[in-house]
Amino acid sequence: MDKFSLLDLAPVTEAQTPADALAEVARTAQHAEALGFHRYWLAEHHNMPGIASAATAVVIGHAAQATKTIRVGAGGIMLPNHAPLVVAEAFGTLNALHPGRIDLGLGRAPGTDGLTARALRRYFESADRFPDDVVELIGYLDDAEGTAPVRAVPAPGLPVWILGSSLFGAQVAAHFGLPYAFASHFAPAMLEEAADVYRRTFRPSARLDRPYFMMAAGVFAADTDEEAEYHRSSQLLSFARLRTGAPGRLPPPVRDVAAHVPAQMLEGAREAMSVSATGSAATVRRQLAGLIERYRPDELMITGMMYDPEARRRSLTLAAEALAELRQPAAA
Repeated sequence: MDKFSLLDLAPVTEAQTPADALAEVARTAQHAEALGFHRYWLAEHHNMPGIASAATAVVIGHAAQATKTIRVGAGGIMLPNHAPLVVAEAFGTLNALHPGRIDLGLGRAPGTDGLTARALRRYFESADRFPDDVVELIGYLDDAEGTAPVRAVPAPGLPVWILGSSLFGAQVAAHFGLPYAFASHFAPAMLEEAADVYRRTFRPSARLDRPYFMMAAGVFAADTDEEAEYHRSSQLLSFARLRTGAPGRLPPPVRDVAAHVPAQMLEGAREAMSVSATGSAATVRRQLAGLIERYRPDELMITGMMYDPEARRRSLTLAAEALAELRQPAAA
């Protein structure tokens, strides 16, 4: 692992307004930049009161404006929700405003429920067109001469990633010769197999000459193991509520999460969030080292929603220190 990065879900806590959460996005991006994180990504979610990044490109611009050197991007844009031309124009504009700092990660899921997907005015079968839409989008981005009959202005030529939580995304990324990011922070079941499929079937392209694999992991670090588990409880509670169809703002942490979530549901949440590191600096370093040794990512992206912004910044500081120690230069 040569680089480490941050995925921010722009959480809105029960004590915040969306405006508060967006102000926190800027502070978090600045903190990540100061700590040496390589990328800062935001994700597209809709109809979720606890996530403030629905207008993802707008929030990316907000984070990029607040920082100077860190790469900022989408992890990701859910392409079935959008016309590829509109995505190319939005991210081309971002890249023109912040040259060389913008990433575009593309996902196939709608990032929302069925009713909201319809409200986005796209069709469910558009997910089946995902590979064709990727080709169309890259065509706009690679039209450097501006000779195509339909042009994306500005035409950016920025990095494109494929995101996924199954073998499909791995196959698409390998086929098109694109970097691949796996959503193991909430869907770890196929992580090992997807990484293997991507690496074995990768076809070099004009964009990438060898496979580049990034995995995601939850990280909840604090001064003690007990304190870290306490802060992690907010995300466990939030995940359990989402699974019951009742998403809301990020709740405050609790000391005994098992008293607030039925045992079977809590077990499911823990399993979904099992690719993670939780505890003191020493504990987190040990757990992250195990993940890196097992899956051999080229880059590790961490994430973790905490109710207290100061506790989250402390967690990022401890995680960055551990990851800096675990960093290994990329092979020549």
